[in-house]
Amino acid sequence: MSSSFAEALEAGDIAAIRSAAKADLHSHLYFAAPIADVERWLGRAVARPPARMDGLDGMRAYARQAISPYLDNWPAFEFVAGAAVRHARSDGVVQLEASFDIWAVLHHPEGLGGLAAFASSLASRFHGEVDFRPEIGFSRSFVSKDHLMTSLSEAIETGVFRSIDLYSYEDGCDPEAVRWIYEKAQGAGLKLKAHVGEFGGADEVKRTVEVLQLDEVQHGIAAAESTAVMNWLADQRIRLNVCPTSNVMLGAVADLESHPIRRLYDHGVDVTINTDDLMIFGQSVSDEYLNLYRAGVFTANELEEIRLRSLRR
Repeated sequence: MSSSFAEALEAGDIAAIRSAAKADLHSHLYFAAPIADVERWLGRAVARPPARMDGLDGMRAYARQAISPYLDNWPAFEFVAGAAVRHARSDGVVQLEASFDIWAVLHHPEGLGGLAAFASSLASRFHGEVDFRPEIGFSRSFVSKDHLMTSLSEAIETGVFRSIDLYSYEDGCDPEAVRWIYEKAQGAGLKLKAHVGEFGGADEVKRTVEVLQLDEVQHGIAAAESTAVMNWLADQRIRLNVCPTSNVMLGAVADLESHPIRRLYDHGVDVTINTDDLMIFGQSVSDEYLNLYRAGVFTANELEEIRLRSLRR
């Protein structure tokens, strides 16, 4: 296989890499804009994260100190979301699945109606340039918060959101506790996703996919610990939306060179390459492709194959 994208990777031509059509299927809008854009909007510098953080707790500690004091309000979220889609467009992303956390209903002056209208308007604003597919997301810690779960259920009914995602540490709640909301989302035609296998084990990946009937897994890299689970994922055609730099910076893997995405790919698992939280991890989708090539994880032609497959759903 030969292509201009593969040739651009081999040449390290980042402009040509950015010009190729790509998907970003794992992005959280609250942290999805480039930090430099946020600084210009705020008119002040924002402290950069350390190169290594202690898992999600470390990332949250950084965000609480450096980001949330300035962005934990609706005008900031509205700016960040727009800046995120604009940046995706500039990076060649033509399919963007990015999540609105359900907590955002607490910040919008019009609640869920306002949030859904904004999500719809954002998709319309970039129509023809970026296929922006709004996603609704929630933390496992929200399961005990009735008001947020009610809003989540109502968000599904709006018809605006195209997918649903569950995140935070896997031990935050069992998948059975949220099966009811996934059944509702499935009935409404949403794509079903969940974060699992970022820090937990391979068996939990399989269990969560089965309980929630997931279409795709966010991260899922722990599946590489089990040949049986990898074979099952490949047989079931369950896609893993992987975020390599995030995995390294949060300590889920030691370094990019040893990232388990290679093992997953070799066992026939459908993997995609994504940003997670661009504001924190600082790598665009194009950067992630180039980083994996330079680290020797994939050949340029293998990355071209991954790029093309990521655009097919």
